[in-house]
Amino acid sequence: MKVIELAVDLTIEIQRLKKEGNSIGFVPTMGALHDGHISLVKKSVCENNITVVSIFVNPTQFNNKQDLINYPRTLSRDLDMLENSGCDIVFTPTNSEMYPEEDTRKFNFGDLECVMEGEFRPGHFNGVAQIVSKLFRIVPANRAYFGEKDFQQLAIINELVAQLGLTIEIVPCQILREVDGLAKSSRNILLSAVQREHAPLIYKILKESLNKKEILPVSELKAWVINSIDADSELKTEYFEIVNAKTLKSISSWSDNGEKVGCIAVIVGKVRLIDNIRYNF
Repeated sequence: MKVIELAVDLTIEIQRLKKEGNSIGFVPTMGALHDGHISLVKKSVCENNITVVSIFVNPTQFNNKQDLINYPRTLSRDLDMLENSGCDIVFTPTNSEMYPEEDTRKFNFGDLECVMEGEFRPGHFNGVAQIVSKLFRIVPANRAYFGEKDFQQLAIINELVAQLGLTIEIVPCQILREVDGLAKSSRNILLSAVQREHAPLIYKILKESLNKKEILPVSELKAWVINSIDADSELKTEYFEIVNAKTLKSISSWSDNGEKVGCIAVIVGKVRLIDNIRYNF
């Protein structure tokens, strides 16, 4: 496994590999890897000749400076995990490598960026678009792999690819969960022991809501989910929305057209966790 720090070196390497007829799979990460990340890497390894993983904590997508400071960084452990997963190349750039000068680009994703995460984390998705567009230029891959836990981000990245006219295929990957149902996340290691015991309630309530949808209208189900989670003193719901899976617009009735997804963000102590569940009929 090669570890490359400079963008120009990586691009030259990728171009050489593609000229030799290799397909390239790419998994962008911010490090602090867990089994969910590794499941993306292994999927890429199965579907491509070469798999590239980037590890970069992108400062432009943090609207909260303290959140950026607190974000876990475990590079040595990450490299060990990637070595064992079949990864071929790891890209570990510095801030100055990715942002030699301020990135002033402004992206417009319309309604996709105005709801949920966009409402509570202003500027977040513009930062995501900045770094992902840079990475896609540096790593001209055939496929890029993203987890469905970040459901809104996945929609934004698909729109980014369409706007930039890129040919890269975006491959969504299922949420990987702990035994108790908590969605695997780099932020989980920031939870205290007590908070970790309470956090699985998020998914427990989401699962129970699948049955509640048979008897409750949308507005009442949303209220039930929020109240059920907030009844736990360790948890505070930031938002819970039931949206159209493509447009991300809130639905008002179960009879509304399109697949429906429940998206949630919950504050646990000082840690912010997100999750989602699909309501299939």
